[in-house]
Amino acid sequence: MPAKIVSLPDLLRRLKRHRGKVLVFTNGCFDILHYGHVKYLEAAKKKGDILIVGMNTDASVRRLKGPGRPVTPEKERAAILAALACVDYVTLFAEDTPLRLIEAVRPDVLVKGRDWKKTEIVGARFVSARGGRVLTVPLVKNRSTTGLLKRIKTL
Repeated sequence: MPAKIVSLPDLLRRLKRHRGKVLVFTNGCFDILHYGHVKYLEAAKKKGDILIVGMNTDASVRRLKGPGRPVTPEKERAAILAALACVDYVTLFAEDTPLRLIEAVRPDVLVKGRDWKKTEIVGARFVSARGGRVLTVPLVKNRSTTGLLKRIKTL
């Protein structure tokens, strides 16, 4: 089985083998992988054939979440994501948003959690303009990295 953690150029080469299949893209920090993440990624995978996960680099997470984050380094986060059966490819991005990555990958389906309004999902306009679908999937109630970190701090 080929490695699932790939650079963008390698990802684009590999995706040529999957012509005719439905490419699904989602993204996130995935700082401390939890049950909510797993259910979210499984739901995303069900929307097509190949699930590509764009993952924020450590520097990107720090800019978005603050100086104490990420808790888990990017190489470990990527390895954990890649170990999930529902994830076909993991690629990292250093920007604050995955727009450049989405434009390069050109997914058929863009998926985010229901906590996002479709009009606010980065890349939604691009994917829709190409005839793709922008979908939201349900989140597991009371399961978030922020909530998990708060619980840990009270122990």
